[in-house]
Amino acid sequence: MGLPELVAAVMTAASGHLAEWQIAAAYAVFAASYVVFALGKLPGMKIDRPGGAIIGAVLMVAFGVVTAREALRFVDFGTLVLLFSMMLVVGCLHLAGFFDWIAGLAVVHLEPRHLLPTLIFLTGALSAFFVNDIVCLAMVPLALLAARRMGLKPLPYLLAVATASNIGSVATITGNPQNMLIGSFSGIGYRAFLMRLGPVALMGLALDWIIIRWIFGRAMPHETREAAGEMPRIKARELRKPAIVIALVLAGFLAGFPPAMTAAVGAALMLITRTREPRLVYDEVDWGVLVFFVGLFLIVGGAENAGLTNYLFNFADRLNLQNTGVFTAVTAGLSNVVSNVPAVMLLRPLAAGSHGPRNAWLVLAMASTLAGNLTITGSVANLIVVERSRGEVHIGFWEYSRVGIPVTLATLAVGWAWLTWVR
Repeated sequence: MGLPELVAAVMTAASGHLAEWQIAAAYAVFAASYVVFALGKLPGMKIDRPGGAIIGAVLMVAFGVVTAREALRFVDFGTLVLLFSMMLVVGCLHLAGFFDWIAGLAVVHLEPRHLLPTLIFLTGALSAFFVNDIVCLAMVPLALLAARRMGLKPLPYLLAVATASNIGSVATITGNPQNMLIGSFSGIGYRAFLMRLGPVALMGLALDWIIIRWIFGRAMPHETREAAGEMPRIKARELRKPAIVIALVLAGFLAGFPPAMTAAVGAALMLITRTREPRLVYDEVDWGVLVFFVGLFLIVGGAENAGLTNYLFNFADRLNLQNTGVFTAVTAGLSNVVSNVPAVMLLRPLAAGSHGPRNAWLVLAMASTLAGNLTITGSVANLIVVERSRGEVHIGFWEYSRVGIPVTLATLAVGWAWLTWVR
């Protein structure tokens, strides 16, 4: 299809109430916004992804592509409530030292040969139920300290934390932001999501262990033993309330209560305190992500008003995106081009309109999450590990890619095979 035919098809598919100039403006705003999402920042300017999302959303409303009433309809408040509430809950756990306590218990008495699998499966398990970015913030210092105590090179253990956090987060709706989106749009329950993608996470973590061990096998025995550092000491009474609240929240998820309301109740209980300054908790919230979500909802909503959904369906038919393998590859590739959350928003209509929508949603969650391990910039968790360890260990593009590429390909293959089989 040539450019004139493509333009004609788009104009025909667009909603009748929009003028041609509005349709053209909507597609220009959509394309420009996704360029910013792909690059991370607009060249020559300080516009990052959240800023690009807000500018794009404002332009969609300014051009009349999205009305004020439609804006409220396009914003999925259930997703925002779940994401904000989980940030508050996990932030309270982080401030209380919960993650340091769990990780310290796991690594303080380990032998060197047990450190790698422990870090991988512990990071993966924590990332399955909590937002994986926060888990990385807690696990990186512990991985560095444990490696130093045992006289081991820290690089493989840091890479283990980064890759395992992405792999583990695929298991549940609350593992990462894109899964929260998918859980809200798809209507798949927490337990059903876990039953389908939990095995993918477990198999992926095992593959992660095998691949890292194979790549760094000669570098992982004892080398020079340094002076042992002290593991973080956490007061048990400071953990009592957070532990009870998070146990209740997880029980609510597994019992089938609405995830957004369950997380909101947990966040409210966490904020009832006589000792902790609320501002410290609010600082744990990634407000930029919330802003990014709001803007993205409106940008995609405007593109849908302008006919993008119909065009995507035609494009999907030509690419045979009903095929699980093709859909997995397209999702993984797009997630590395524009980041996983924008990719999920773009592919959302295809998953919802497929012949088997439930399985398509699960494939979208699996592929968009596991694709984050491909490159060093593939996920925020990777960047957190790189930045947190910068003072002691340099993790460059090649150092990461020699692990990230095989781990991504292997886990995507396993995820595709599993979801094809259970379908």
